[in-house]
Amino acid sequence: MLDPVDRRIINALQGGFPVAERPYLDAAAALQLSEGELIDRLSRLLDMGALSRFGPMFNADRLGGGYCLCAMAVPPAELEAAAAIVNGFVEVAHNYERQHALNMWFVVASDDPARLDAVIAEIEAMTGREVLSLPKLEEFYVGLRVEA
Repeated sequence: MLDPVDRRIINALQGGFPVAERPYLDAAAALQLSEGELIDRLSRLLDMGALSRFGPMFNADRLGGGYCLCAMAVPPAELEAAAAIVNGFVEVAHNYERQHALNMWFVVASDDPARLDAVIAEIEAMTGREVLSLPKLEEFYVGLRVEA
């Protein structure tokens, strides 16, 4: 369960993280925590699955690269093998199983936009499965606040 301090951390750090020599120290001070306590709590939140990741989100397209949401329909018996292939690409940011006909969803990101199509083609060739490519048309910001 999340306690009030966990909730403050989640709410505070969604809006940015200090760019400093000791960013965790600065973030902790703003939250009235010690640097060690902030790091320990973030580790615990990740371990318990309350946070799926903690790190920067880069807008690859604004940096000259590109990214694309992708989906595949993979028979359950082939899911682990297909996931191993997909996850073997350094360009794959994350990969999730969904309860849907399109049961594998992943993001392909690269510093070279032309590489996206190549990675998708390689995944199709290696898995024998068609990849549905869903490039971003418009970006929307969705914020999440955890009730204190």
